[in-house]
Amino acid sequence: MSHALPAERCLSVVMPVFNEERTVERVIRTVLEQPSVAELLVVDDCSQDLTWQILQNSFAQEPRVKLHRHKVNRGKGAAVRTGIQNATAPFVIVQDADLEYDPREFPLLLRPLLEGAADAVFGSRFIGSQEHRVLYFWHSVGNRFLTLLSNMFTNINLTDMETCYKAVRRELLQSIPLKENRFGFEPELTAKLARRNARIYEVAVSYHGRTYAEGKKINWKDGFRALWCIVRYGLAD
Repeated sequence: MSHALPAERCLSVVMPVFNEERTVERVIRTVLEQPSVAELLVVDDCSQDLTWQILQNSFAQEPRVKLHRHKVNRGKGAAVRTGIQNATAPFVIVQDADLEYDPREFPLLLRPLLEGAADAVFGSRFIGSQEHRVLYFWHSVGNRFLTLLSNMFTNINLTDMETCYKAVRRELLQSIPLKENRFGFEPELTAKLARRNARIYEVAVSYHGRTYAEGKKINWKDGFRALWCIVRYGLAD
């Protein structure tokens, strides 16, 4: 396969941010070091700590960084939608503002897109031999169960539906009406990509999970919402 686009400056990175004063600057600088990044759309979801001040003080003059702020806290999915709506590069990926996913692995996700083989690429934490921090057993069980259920409704064979790393062709992504305001964004997007018959690939990525004490935000309520979203969007006409 031939590369339809150059690997440099082809990626819009959407970064939803909420109360990430400890990590946001480091993550942003790592993202900007990647040659593929054309722009970084940071959407502060009405943080209550020093996150917004750090963003303004450190990155307001950075030409590739576009800062957005919600006046009220609306949730990760809403912040991601704001970023997607403003993206301009050929491909879009979501990057959390913590240190759980490594932007240096962007080339792994971009390769099937650049080669024209894929419309979307998911970064799986459950395949390959990439390094992983050992954390919560029941979280891993829950992730695998949600992925299994999602696969049953979409008839695709993903290993990690809940992954943050989903790289998608921008034109396709912007054509999909997304509604979920919190973590239901993940099963919603997966179901709607499957319904569009998008060519979805998976690649192995590393995962440096954090504890709740370190700032992890997803909880059991989000798991139940994900179940509802899998059924709701899996059965949609």
